[in-house]
Formats: sequence, structure tokens, C-alpha cells
Amino acid sequence: MCAKFVKVLHAGRLSYGAGLRLQQKLVQRHREKHLYEIPNSLILVEHEPVYTVGIRNKGYTEEDESHLRSLDAEFYRTNRGGLITFHGPGQLVAYPIIDLRDFNSNVRCYVSQIEKTIIRLCAEFGLKGETSPDTGVWIKDKKICAIGIHASRYVTSHGLALNCCTDLRWFDHIVPCGIEDKGVTSLSKELFAHVSIEDTIPGLKKAFSDEFQCELVDMDRDEISNALKACHINSVAVSS
Repeated sequence: MCAKFVKVLHAGRLSYGAGLRLQQKLVQRHREKHLYEIPNSLILVEHEPVYTVGIRNKGYTEEDESHLRSLDAEFYRTNRGGLITFHGPGQLVAYPIIDLRDFNSNVRCYVSQIEKTIIRLCAEFGLKGETSPDTGVWIKDKKICAIGIHASRYVTSHGLALNCCTDLRWFDHIVPCGIEDKGVTSLSKELFAHVSIEDTIPGLKKAFSDEFQCELVDMDRDEISNALKACHINSVAVSS
């Protein structure tokens, strides 16, 4: 049995703002880790349509923001790494809230571990995921998974966004991750078949467990309910 444990919170579909509050709550667990048997956690969530920019925002103006909001999407400026991206239905978003010291890791190694996790997952679907000089995981010259993280006093937040059956037309309105002349793709597009978030979660959990050499333990419904209530999130469709 692995010595390290990570609690998995299946959050269902949430607004991006609710997801931020949930991350902040679980980051706080690390500040109060003496109260928790297992402070390390992994949020699995699907967001309502939202465009987010990281600390390298390349000067997105209020006009740019207004245009993107006019598409019936939210817009957030965040403290994660990276440039602009989209989150929305059909995309599996994973937020590891872990203390890197528990995994004998650092920020650079951690990003590499996230990339390797997704490459493992792609291999389970018979796809060759690859890294490039640009962060993320690619199928040839198309990004299938965006990565943008934040770390404070070794505790991580934000994470990865894997396109499962995402409507890729949302990306037509931006330069994803600020990278010109490259596109985006999804598991469904590459496999010519519908691949849902639910189809993808078991493989992601296995790949994460293998890469981080930890055992994943699903939070029960009471734990999830308590975490959501603490963040003033009233209801959510939870899947596991």
C-alpha cells in the first residue's frame, strides 16, 4: 500500500468562482493540517463556460473581457501560471491541492508530473500524448490538455484542463495559452467517438496515483457536502 494518501472530491459541475472558493478552502486545510488526517486532495470538476487568464495576461483589456463575456461565458483573472484558456462543459478539470514536500517534489518537477499523468491517460486511450517547449500535453501540434498552476509555501492550486468532449469552437475566440499557429483537440475528436468526462475519470485517477505514487481515497457524500457548504455552494451534481 502506498504511504501517501490523497482525498478525491468529485465536485460535479460548478461555476468557476465556486471552484476557486473550493480550492481556497482545501488550501486552508494545509494551514490547519493538524485537524485533518489527510490534508492532500484532488478536486475533479466540470465548469460552466469561462475564459481565464493567468499572471502572464498579455494585457487583456476591458474591451477584450466584454467581448468574451458577450459569448455567454464568464471571465476571470487568476494567479495561476500561463495565458488565456477556456473551461467549460465536456472538459475535465483537476485541481490537485497538495503539499509538494509530501511528494519530495518542487514546482518544476510537479508540472512535469502533471504532464506525465496526462500522457499516461492518453496512452490508455491509445493516443500518443507528448510534451513540447510549451507547457501542456499535445497530440501532434494540437493541445489536448492545458496546465496552469499556482504554488504558495509548497501547497499547489489550480491545475489541468483535459478536453474530453468539449465544444472546441469556444477556443476560436482566443489564442489558447497565447500560442500562435497551433490548435486544440479533444479525446472525442482524436478517437472519432464520444468520450465523456465520466469515461475519463477512472483513467485519470489511476494515472495520477501511479505518477505521484499515492493512494486516492474518494470523499464520501457527507465530506463533499460539508466542503461545499463551507464555501457557500448550495448544490451540485456529484458523480463518482
